[in-house]
Amino acid sequence: MNKEKKKLLEIIDRFSEKKICVWGDFILDEYLYGNTRRISREAPVLILSYKNEAFSLGGAGNSLLNLKALGTEPLPVGVIGYDTAGRKIAHIMKQKGIPTEYLIKEKDFNTPIKTRIFAGEETAKKQQILRIDRDEKVPENSALKQKLRKLLKDLNNNSSALIISDYNYYSVKEDIFYQVLPLFKKSSIPIALDSRFRPLNFKGITVSTPNEPEVEEALRIEIDDNSQTLKNAGTTFLNREEAQAVLMTRGSQGMVLFEKGKTPYNIPIYGTTDIVDGTGAGDTVISVFTLALSAGATFKDAALLANYAGGIVVMKKGTSTLTVNELKKVIDS
Repeated sequence: MNKEKKKLLEIIDRFSEKKICVWGDFILDEYLYGNTRRISREAPVLILSYKNEAFSLGGAGNSLLNLKALGTEPLPVGVIGYDTAGRKIAHIMKQKGIPTEYLIKEKDFNTPIKTRIFAGEETAKKQQILRIDRDEKVPENSALKQKLRKLLKDLNNNSSALIISDYNYYSVKEDIFYQVLPLFKKSSIPIALDSRFRPLNFKGITVSTPNEPEVEEALRIEIDDNSQTLKNAGTTFLNREEAQAVLMTRGSQGMVLFEKGKTPYNIPIYGTTDIVDGTGAGDTVISVFTLALSAGATFKDAALLANYAGGIVVMKKGTSTLTVNELKKVIDS
């Protein structure tokens, strides 16, 4: 066994010792399945014969599921409503062995739901034909903010790392972030950011994991496979976030790691470029990357592990996770 492979396997072996705080937006993913029968006489639409439904954790919940599958203990901090969707989220977490005592139940908030409708012939594979989003922002009130601040301060002493998973529902408050940031920095634990729409609003983190379109949107540029533009964009993004590193994911083109004072490090995609489903791959990447950093990995080694992990989950259908054994197997091979 070569030295680098042995080092990566040793990092993975330390995963089970870690507790990772995940602060973010918890969404209920709802899946409705039906068989197509005929076209409606009322309008040119399909009539579906309902068969069954399923529920899963969405948003920041994907990171929780990834961390749990990798043998670590995720500690979720966020806001859910006093509603059916909120109760389902808490129920799923309890079923998975994920603690729920750090979730805030807010009366003036409806838990976000993403409903995906799948349809097809009786014996055929079902295809997604529609998605319905029920969105609501977490309210700005002082009592809720005080609860968030206290929970994060308490978990600072009980966490190996902090993942901020911001889906723009505002469980992650910018003023709270800047109030607790010094505490997490003082504890010298990694702070990782995945923010869909506000990546440059959270400065001073350890690392962020944007995809290429998010970098383009934040900087208002187009990279267009231009290597110099890519390098400039990554460096500018790194500096504007005041981060130690940025891991930019580029789909079938792999990843690029930007570190302060170092040449960008290109990582080709692991496995085939014929991706089955990229849904949730970003959550897998930040989960493995952060977990590896908390286990003492360098940015480069953490990025290599995250790349392996991403390559595994994109070959699975739907929002998927991976196990420690799967990760070890690809490194061994």
